Amino acid sequence: MYDFTHMEDQLEMRAKLAEYKSEHQALDDVLQRATEGDKPVNLLHVQQLKKKKLWLKDMIQKLQSDLIDDIIA
Repeated sequence: MYDFTHMEDQLEMRAKLAEYKSEHQALDDVLQRATEGDKPVNLLHVQQLKKKKLWLKDMIQKLQSDLIDDIIA
């Protein structure tokens, strides 16, 4: 018998993972544009973006780990 709630959870986790990866890449692009060139840099804003990017990286790793654990189990 299939556990449809488990399958739905995996689908939600995969969707969230894709969302976090996309947001992480977008932040990477924003940070690159913000720090290149001769224009002044708002260091506080850059620091906030880097913290958000790091949080996203942690969440991506957690979701990937959870998905792998579900496949093995």
